[in-house]
Amino acid sequence: MFARRRPYRLGLIILGMLGALAGPAFAAEPTIEELLNATDDIARGASSHATLEMQVKTARYERTMKIEAWSKGEDKSLIRILEPAKDAGISTLMVDDNIWNYLPKVDRTMKVPGAMMSGNWMGSHFTNDDLLKQSSWYRDYETTLKWVDRAGERQLEMTSIPRPDAPVVYTRIVQWLNAESWIPIQADYFDGKTVIRSLHFRDIKDFGGRKIPTKIELIPHDAPGERTVVIYRSMTFDAAISEELFTPRGLRRAAQTR
Repeated sequence: MFARRRPYRLGLIILGMLGALAGPAFAAEPTIEELLNATDDIARGASSHATLEMQVKTARYERTMKIEAWSKGEDKSLIRILEPAKDAGISTLMVDDNIWNYLPKVDRTMKVPGAMMSGNWMGSHFTNDDLLKQSSWYRDYETTLKWVDRAGERQLEMTSIPRPDAPVVYTRIVQWLNAESWIPIQADYFDGKTVIRSLHFRDIKDFGGRKIPTKIELIPHDAPGERTVVIYRSMTFDAAISEELFTPRGLRRAAQTR
C-alpha cells in the first residue's frame, strides 16, 4: 500500500516546496509511485526557511507583500508578512489539518473554522483550503501518465481523476513535467470540461544545490486579467528550526519578531 502523501499542497508551494529533484534516478518510464513521491518530495528537505514576494492583481486592486516562511516535514508551515507596514506581523500557521491566524493589531490568535476555508488568503487567489490542501493523491485520485510533445519539447503529462466520493473540489487535474529534470511546468485544474485555474512554474534557479522554480503564477480563468504571482528571493533547505515555532505560542512569537 502506498504511503499517504500531499503533493501540490499550496501552502507548501508558497514556501517553495515544489521544485526539481537534482538528477533523479528514474527509468525512462517511471512508475506512478515514483513520480508522485517525487512531485511531493521535490526539493523539500527536512525543513526550509524562505523569503518571498507575493504580487496580487485583481479587478479592484494591486498589492505586493514581502513574506518570510518556514516549514518542517510535510505538515508544518508558518508564513509571516513583513511588508507592507500595515500588514506586518500578520501570520498563518498550518499544522496537520489546522490553520491559525495571528493578528498583531489586536494581539489575537484565531483558529480558522471550516466555514472559512474557501475564503481568500490575504486577498490573493489562494484560499485557506489551498494552503491546507487536505487531499491525498493516492487516496483521492487515480492518476495516469503519458508522454506528450508540448511547446516544442517532450514532457510527461499526469492526469488525475477523483475517486468516487473523494472530498475534492476539482473534477480533473492535469500536470506537465519536464521529461528529464521533473521540474513542474504547468498544472491545470478543471470543473467539468472547463479549466478554472492554472499554475505556471518558471525561472529555475539553484538554491543550495537544489534547482527550483522561483516564480509561480496562479491564473484564475474566471477572472480575466487577474493573477497571483509568488517569487522566491531566498531559500535555505534543512534549516535548524525548533518544533516550538509550529505552535500557536510560537506563531505569536514569530509574528512579533522584528
